[in-house]
Amino acid sequence: MSSDLSTEEMTLPGKERSPVHSWLMDMDGVLVHEQHMIPGADRFLSLLRERELPFLVLTNNSLFTRRDLSARLKTIGLDVPETAIWTSALATAQFLANQRPGGSAFVIGEVGLTTALHAAGYTLTEQDPDYVVVGETRTYSFSRITQAIRHIVEGARFIATNPDPSGPSTEGPLPATGSLAALISSASGVSPYYVGKPNPLMMRTALNTINAHSESTAMIGDSMKTDIVSGLEAGLETILVLTGVTSADDVDRFTYRPSRIVKSIADVIPDLEASRAEVKPDARSGRRRERR
Repeated sequence: MSSDLSTEEMTLPGKERSPVHSWLMDMDGVLVHEQHMIPGADRFLSLLRERELPFLVLTNNSLFTRRDLSARLKTIGLDVPETAIWTSALATAQFLANQRPGGSAFVIGEVGLTTALHAAGYTLTEQDPDYVVVGETRTYSFSRITQAIRHIVEGARFIATNPDPSGPSTEGPLPATGSLAALISSASGVSPYYVGKPNPLMMRTALNTINAHSESTAMIGDSMKTDIVSGLEAGLETILVLTGVTSADDVDRFTYRPSRIVKSIADVIPDLEASRAEVKPDARSGRRRERR
């Protein structure tokens, strides 16, 4: 597949889907590239708000709280309320709260993860935790890594927020959760359960957060390995943008395909501009109703 194909030519064949009324989208590579707004991202988000369409910006990054991320996005011209941001830390906290309410965890991670776990009713502990939970961190402590390994060997369940081996920075790639989890897994002999993308659980929790249905929701992502496969497995329409890690020439190497391939999020704007109706929940019946 050549990267100079038009948007129309890059639309792949498939069964006709329901109109899209809810939107999920990755952050890095879709809205942001190297700490700069991708052209058209601000207009796309503005149209979603104007039409009152439910949406969430998803990220596997567990470093920051959604309030932090909302503020960071605003500095580059993207207005995303914190309630419209869903991180792997939040998905992990919700998963643990459902699995073992009021449990305890030994955590290697930053404020985004610890805040989410506290909000979910979890106690952070150094002694006999129910879980060892690993996320991104900017300071790798040999002592804490050793503690994590020993807790797991002694029976603590091993959770990682996401499997990403590296993350982007202006200076180059940085080690991320997947790399740290691999080290701990190798030393303990126990593999972690990854909550974030490509686990479709991340998509399911996001859908539940905005009361959306998979058949009328689209996922926009830049990575075939995480965004597209997790959206596909969750039953969503999947739109690959070529402003991130996956190029058009890469797509044919995968056993699965996105619903559509576009050059950037700017090419999705006509979908919203051409829409003539909005579908909103009917508060009285709980059903969705059409507004014209």
